[in-house]
Amino acid sequence: MQFLSRPFSVLCLLLCTSLSACAEQPLVGDIERGEKISGVCGMCHGDNGISNVPIYPNLAGQKEQYLVLQLKAFRDGERVNMAMTSHAQKLSDQDIADLSAYYAQLDPRP
Repeated sequence: MQFLSRPFSVLCLLLCTSLSACAEQPLVGDIERGEKISGVCGMCHGDNGISNVPIYPNLAGQKEQYLVLQLKAFRDGERVNMAMTSHAQKLSDQDIADLSAYYAQLDPRP
């Protein structure tokens, strides 16, 4: 029985090691770059992340991971909006991380 458990243990260890090596590393957002590329976003969501138009949500102070998930959903077609989908399709994962970091750190109070 011990003969069978050792190869199985080694196999499990190798499998776990290879899976963790494949795990996607979270991107770190660059706030300064996010600010630089946020111009198009500001047209609807306000230059400071506070929208002047009631139908557009405020982005300032939103949780960073929430913004990442929503932008990826728009980009990948999981969430569809005439305005957002076309803009989000142009964004890389790093762009999304940078924009999300930028808007998350803004003060949500007008």
